Amino acid sequence: MSKPIRVGVVQGRAVPGSVDENIATLRRLIEEAAEQGARVVVTPELFATGYTPATAWQWDGAEIRGRLGVLAREIGVAVVGSTIDSPGGAAGEDVEGRTIRHIAASFFSPQGEEVVRVHKRHLFGAEEKAFITPGRDYAPPFEWEGWRWGMGICYDVEFPEFARSQAVAGAQVLLVPTAVPELEYRMPGRSGAWGYSATSTSTLQVPARALENGVFIAYSNHCGAGFTGHSCLATPFGRNAALLPEGDSVAVVDVDSAALESARELNVYLKDLPDR
Repeated sequence: MSKPIRVGVVQGRAVPGSVDENIATLRRLIEEAAEQGARVVVTPELFATGYTPATAWQWDGAEIRGRLGVLAREIGVAVVGSTIDSPGGAAGEDVEGRTIRHIAASFFSPQGEEVVRVHKRHLFGAEEKAFITPGRDYAPPFEWEGWRWGMGICYDVEFPEFARSQAVAGAQVLLVPTAVPELEYRMPGRSGAWGYSATSTSTLQVPARALENGVFIAYSNHCGAGFTGHSCLATPFGRNAALLPEGDSVAVVDVDSAALESARELNVYLKDLPDR
């Protein structure tokens, strides 16, 4: 049985193009999570550069990953951070000669080492599709501190195949940096049941993915103008143990195997899957 571990999400306002300022914001928020006992802290998608897919690739992703590793080492916690990953050289072009630029998420150990790097598979919106290359597949889960961790990025979690593939491969906790834009819609002349709010990703979809697959999910979003905020930590019972309000904030939740096993005994979706 895995030992309990505290997992945190941080939510903040990034300034597009102001890498130094954004790294300083991350340091402040990660330190706050660490003070609350977090051993793993998830940060929002492309926070260091600001979520601007059309321009984020202009900054050196490798240099930013180095700085995120330094944050992890100096604060003494594992950090999940998101950057642009451009292979460069002959490996940096696709079959049609276009430059390869992935949105990546990296897991940095408390020693500052990059343990895993994954690429976003599902691109969201015209801007990402114009400037970013989709990942080829979902990355396999990895082991750290006795737990099996899966990582995806933003839009990935909105596809049930992502969480299911991670759970089938043994993941117990999913770590998801995100950048959810504000969107409110209601069909003219209809009641609220015929409307949509982008906050439902945090309040409905993420808890549902946790329930369907018997996993914890740590989902870290931007806040401020244009973003929904509402970063969350969902339990395998399909509920949010933490749901952050709008504005800079931090949440930390205990993740324990007793809760995981209890939830999977109650809802036996993984056991009842047809043979694969």
